[in-house]
Amino acid sequence: MKSKTVAASAIHDQTAVVFPNDLNAYGTLFGGRVLDLCDRVAGVVAKRHSGKVCVTLGIDSVRFLAPAKHGDILVIKAALNRVWKTSMEIGLKVFKEDFRTQERVHILSAYFTFVALDDQLKPVEVPPVVPETAEEKRRYKEAEDRRLIRLRHK
Repeated sequence: MKSKTVAASAIHDQTAVVFPNDLNAYGTLFGGRVLDLCDRVAGVVAKRHSGKVCVTLGIDSVRFLAPAKHGDILVIKAALNRVWKTSMEIGLKVFKEDFRTQERVHILSAYFTFVALDDQLKPVEVPPVVPETAEEKRRYKEAEDRRLIRLRHK
């Protein structure tokens, strides 16, 4: 199975606008709404890398760092951190961008684990990933540490 680079499936600037129906009673973005967007973007990264239908196995280390409000532009960045046999960890960062000033604030980080499936809905092997940059190599190493923690809490 031919390996692929992190860059081959990464998403750098997926955007969405925060509308009134995305807000909670405090006038800030629903956490579930941003997680829905993240799940969809992470799913695209998983599909691109594996060439298979992929499903979410888990989400961990979700950190809401700041609120987003009506009119903010959300900018989502997602990349594969590591591949195991049939599963993949994808790291996401979400920023809010003020459309007037274009100032960005980091509002969320999370790790999504996806599993690739065959036509019978059975897990199928995924191509290895090759981290190239120092940042990708750091995330690759740290992903194994997180996986060990996830397996201990299974």
